[in-house]
Amino acid sequence: MSRPEVLAGVADADLTGRTVLVTGATSGVGRETALALARLGARVFVHGRNREAGRAVATELDALGADTVFFKADFANREAPVDLADAVAEHTDRLDVLVNNAGAYVDEPTLADGVELTFRVNHLAPFALTGALSGAGTFAADARVVTVSSAVHPRADASDLTREAVTSVDDYDGLQAYARSKLANALFIRELARREPDLLANCCHPGLVPGSGLWRDASLPIRAAVGLLAVLPDPVLERVADSSRSAAATSVFLAAGEYDESGAYFSDCEPTQPSSTARDDELARRLWELSGELLAD
Repeated sequence: MSRPEVLAGVADADLTGRTVLVTGATSGVGRETALALARLGARVFVHGRNREAGRAVATELDALGADTVFFKADFANREAPVDLADAVAEHTDRLDVLVNNAGAYVDEPTLADGVELTFRVNHLAPFALTGALSGAGTFAADARVVTVSSAVHPRADASDLTREAVTSVDDYDGLQAYARSKLANALFIRELARREPDLLANCCHPGLVPGSGLWRDASLPIRAAVGLLAVLPDPVLERVADSSRSAAATSVFLAAGEYDESGAYFSDCEPTQPSSTARDDELARRLWELSGELLAD
């Protein structure tokens, strides 16, 4: 089944009365995810780093009847995810869906509060946000957590997920750092499903999306390559990559579709087996403990 067909397949889903938070929703895949869920009747909270962009998306969503609230938070800041959870709790006591979509790709070696920046934004932030929402009792009893991972995750291995590795930028490789964070996403969801059986928690690979803001901090050659792809009309682009709309299909399916799996990895709106490292339960447990320690440092 193609992604447009899947979007058509959830078109009859009714999210009226449900509240959704989409992180990184001011552009790209996050914006398209938020718009699609609003069209299904959800009240949609949007998160981003830029207030002007956030207000623009909120205006689009309000026009769809989504009763939108925009939350500004920079996930490079250690306190931001917990502050965001607190702000969300002030606007609702029932969050039905969390889409952990916000992400970063950084070509230059950078530390953020003592942790490699990509790892902090892509893994520690959703880990902290999800935990804070759960701890505060903000999630509905049947809430869904969708975390955007990537098919690049097999490039990383267990040795990438140690305190020494994630707190250093020695011999930095931007793609490897990104792969590590996406492996962490898959392991996080696996362990979350085990620890929180009342949550329906899954992760997904969205595809290669040149139009995503993900590449804004990549090297000049990467930015140039994705920039050329991004200007192609969607029907042409989708022959070689994904438009933001088509890439949002799996997140929308997981947020609004009917299924009963938890702890799974999805691609093209179907459960797919991730790397063997991403299925390592002991590594998932160790990563969970390490993540808690890093947030407490």
